[in-house]
Amino acid sequence: QVQLVESRGGLAQPGGSLRLSCAASGFTFSRSAMSWARQAPGKRLEWVSGIYSDSSDTDYADSVKGRFTISRDNAKNTLYLQMDSLEPVDTALYYCVQGWSVTGFRGQGTQVTGAS
Repeated sequence: QVQLVESRGGLAQPGGSLRLSCAASGFTFSRSAMSWARQAPGKRLEWVSGIYSDSSDTDYADSVKGRFTISRDNAKNTLYLQMDSLEPVDTALYYCVQGWSVTGFRGQGTQVTGAS
């Protein structure tokens, strides 16, 4: 069955960086677009970034553009999210998602906290 397992998140100081990874299994990862989404306390699930199956295109939500970088390693069935210049508003539960929208299958999530 499809499994998406996010790495442990963490606490970042203002302006700090964190890198998330997501190990995928149970489907042909190299043929699937992938995304990251997040949900802050009391808010709706928000799409953060997406990447084509062959990494030929990426896109970002305006709120993270220029600070976050999505990438993937198809040989390792792994998705990444490099988060730089973290801010308190980035505090959320981050999910790895199969596909290009928040409606796809997602992992259990990992907590990221941007300290104030």
